[in-house]
Amino acid sequence: MGLKSELMTTAEAAELWGITTRRVQVLCDKGQVKDAIRMGRTWIIPRGTPKPIDGRTREAKNAAAKPPQG
Repeated sequence: MGLKSELMTTAEAAELWGITTRRVQVLCDKGQVKDAIRMGRTWIIPRGTPKPIDGRTREAKNAAAKPPQG
């Protein structure tokens, strides 16, 4: 299995997650995409990385209001 099959670009992540390429880039810049690596001007994201929760949504605000379980 090649390295290309294990990684995806921001355009591929955007299509998979249903958001724009620019939004994926912003999430990567903010450090919200787990294990994203910057290579020059390009972000490389491991395949299978879950879409980060958008902090602007009701879902994120509800998650922030709940105390951590543990």
